[in-house]
Amino acid sequence: MKVLSPAKVNLHLEVLGRRADGYHEVQSLMMRIDLFDEMEIQPGGQGVRLIAEGEVIPAGPENLASRAAQLFCREAGVPADLEVRLKKNIPVAAGLGGGSGNAAAVLLALKDLYPNRLDQASLLGLGSRLGADVPFFLFQKSALARGRGDRLTAAKIPEGLGFLLLVPPFRISTPWAYETFDQITGGKTKGGTHLEESYPTLRDLLPALKNDLEIPALSRYPEIGRRKEELLRLGASGALMSGSGPIVFGLFASKGEAEETGKRSILPEGWKSITAQGL
Repeated sequence: MKVLSPAKVNLHLEVLGRRADGYHEVQSLMMRIDLFDEMEIQPGGQGVRLIAEGEVIPAGPENLASRAAQLFCREAGVPADLEVRLKKNIPVAAGLGGGSGNAAAVLLALKDLYPNRLDQASLLGLGSRLGADVPFFLFQKSALARGRGDRLTAAKIPEGLGFLLLVPPFRISTPWAYETFDQITGGKTKGGTHLEESYPTLRDLLPALKNDLEIPALSRYPEIGRRKEELLRLGASGALMSGSGPIVFGLFASKGEAEETGKRSILPEGWKSITAQGL
């Protein structure tokens, strides 16, 4: 079975405090974009085998896709014998949720291959055990995410939004981002700003753009801020870092506008750009 595993962007991300379980309470507005990893899942053979090409990723049980396959097979009572082929097109450790999306894609594919074994609620429960962003990818629509990121409410976001993603040559560890955020802010608990469940137009959406994890990212990599400023200067309606970073995106009314801006953008050495559209 061949499947596409999309990336995501955070249009809003607030860190509200550390939870007793070690995770952080967050409030986020997320949507998927048409930047995909390509996957093929084939039952058979012995054990779970992951074959990856593209960017270097963890192998074996350290890989979320492998863990997702093992977990599904154990909970569904089916043999944990399958091959997962993965072509990585989504930058790794960059704030786009590629690994979480891969895990969700494996769960969804196995649910189709083994129907009537697990219902959707059970699948979401497995996703929450694997990682905070996995339930969002299982949800398969734009969403407001709360709690660890696993309490999801459908959100209406304008169709056809364009994104110009700027990819730096460095990466940011998600644990480092949260730990540094706590250090800088003193780990204080706060209430989140009010988010709507519907943003009818791009203009309505712009005031919601926010990412608390820019605080630690900018403390180490001020060039992220400079890229945001350059995107706005070139005509982006908004600019933000996604997730724990370091990818920065410019937000446009259409993918065509993002592509035209990308042609005019001059990036520092080692940076690259990707255009995408919201799903």
